[in-house]
This record gives sequence, C-alpha cells and structure tokens, in this order.
Amino acid sequence: MTGITDVPGIRVGHAGRRGGGWLSGVTVVLPPPGTTGSVDVRGGGPGTHETDALDPTTLTATVDAVVLTGGSAFGLAAAHGAQRWCEEQGRGFAVPGGVVPIVPAAAIFDLGRGGDFGARPDAAMGYAATADAASRPEGHDVDRGNAGAGTGALIGRGSYKGGVGTASITLDNGVVVGAIAVVNALGLPFGTSPTRVEPGSVRLSDEGASTQRVAPVPAEASHGPEGAQAPQLPPLNTTLVVVATNALLDKAECKRTASAAHAGLARALNPSHTLADGDTVFCLATGALALDRDTDAARQLSLITLQSAAADAVRLAILDGVDAAVDETTPAGRFRAYRR
Repeated sequence: MTGITDVPGIRVGHAGRRGGGWLSGVTVVLPPPGTTGSVDVRGGGPGTHETDALDPTTLTATVDAVVLTGGSAFGLAAAHGAQRWCEEQGRGFAVPGGVVPIVPAAAIFDLGRGGDFGARPDAAMGYAATADAASRPEGHDVDRGNAGAGTGALIGRGSYKGGVGTASITLDNGVVVGAIAVVNALGLPFGTSPTRVEPGSVRLSDEGASTQRVAPVPAEASHGPEGAQAPQLPPLNTTLVVVATNALLDKAECKRTASAAHAGLARALNPSHTLADGDTVFCLATGALALDRDTDAARQLSLITLQSAAADAVRLAILDGVDAAVDETTPAGRFRAYRR
C-alpha cells in the first residue's frame, strides 16, 4: 500500500482517545528540516492556525510540522504541543535567543461525538503525536481509518464513519507525490450506492451532467448502543489534507500545488468546499530532487505533471480514509462504516 511516507523523510504520528466521553485525536506530519511549505484554504468554515505564515509573500519559507486535529477551534491548542517538541529539538525559525518553530494546524469538528463536548485534544496530545512521528522509521506504514485526527471523523452529514487515509504516486522522473487526508466531510464519495442517495440532476461536477445528491441522514444511520435514536448532529465538517513531495519547490510553487490538489478533493467527495466545510490543503516540498527547469516549457510541464499527480493522490487518500474507517459506538450514537 502506498502512503505519504513514501516521500523520503516524511513521518506521521498519531495520538487519540476513545471511551470515557472521548472520540478525538491528533495527527502530525513531521517533515525533514528545511522543508518548504504553503497552504490553500477553500472551505467556508475553516479552523486554522498559522496559515498566514505560509503565504508566499511572508518572511518564513520552511515548515517544521503540520498538525491536523479534532476538537474544532479548541483542538488547535495541539499545535502548541508540537511547537514545544520542535523547540526542544532546535527546529524552527532562528531568532535571537532561540528558535520559533513554524507549526501550522487545521482542525475538524468532532465535538461531542464521544459523548463529552469538553473532551478534545490539547497541547499534551499534540506533543505526543509529534513524538510518535519522530519515533517512526523512514518509510513506515501509516495507521489509517479511526486513528489520530480521524478518530472522531464522520461523513455524509454525520451518517457514517470517516477517518485517515493516505496514498502516493511516483512519477517517471523519480518525483514522489504523497497525500494524507482526514475525511470528516459533509458529503459522500462519488459513485455512492444508490441505496444511500436520492435521484437528482444537479450538476455538481464535470464528471456527469446528472449526478446524485446526498440524501438526508437516514433514521437508522446513527443510534445509541441501546437502539435509541441519537440527537441530530450539526453539519459542521472538514476534510484536511497534507500533500508532500521530494521535489524542489519554492513557496509559491507549493501554494500552487496545494491549490491544484483541491481538485482531488472535489473529485472524491460530493459535495465539497461548502459553507459548512473547512476544506484545507497543505503542501510540503522536501527539495531532494530538482525538476527540469532548463526552459520555460520544461518547467511548466514538470510542475503541471507534479500538480496533476497531487490531485490524484489526494483523491486516492480520501477514498482510502473512507474505506479504512470502521464502526464506532459512543454515548452520542452508533456510526457505521461506509462501504462503497
């Protein structure tokens, strides 16, 4: 199985809790020192931290870690734990007296899905996920499904379990493009089972003039351990993605790659990028392999090929996250795995 850790130097760590009111967690992508990064936020309801620092017009160019977390805006505190770990390792933007780690973060909404609205990630959980990533060997397998930030993820208006997925693509020139996704979407995958949708003719994508709309949450989709129907969950959703590559990209090219990678999100989920989603894509470039830039045409071809692969890797990672998720039952409800 392919994954984002096929990109040399990229490591992924998880921390999470379930039971006792908990169903949430944190995933940290830890790149090698000197990795360039940027981000593109497309959702209408994002919860993010330090994303402005990744704009190509700002001072810093490198990223020390990316934190994907549950807990909505409260869970962004997990970034402080990752930042503390990086500072202890001397990783960060050098300033007089020390370093300031650049640790952007984004959150999904999973509050209350374990039964306790106050059970959400904190700095300690962010530190633990970062330490977990650092302890992994290069090229390690990534835990999928109900892991890390995917612990409390749901899809289809809260009907089914979402989770963490990952994939990678290797190009003929040796460039590796990987992606990891935390799928907590309002929508469902394209090509969904006819039993789970209602007929419609709303053109939501270029994949077909007549597509199917996601149906309202069926009454049997979420119910408690004793069979009682669970309270209706709010449609607060997000799909978070980190794209990584071993190619040498500057900050502006990372930004453009993150933008292009959103196409993979739109190809995987119907609908996507809604007002109720916080869809966010980060891009990391380790710089180990130079692209062909001998001519303008060669540069354009290299970047277009890489960015097309990024969109494909994102689509595969999202579908992997849905497929890897398993049933979860909490006091808030029973969340069934979705089978495409």
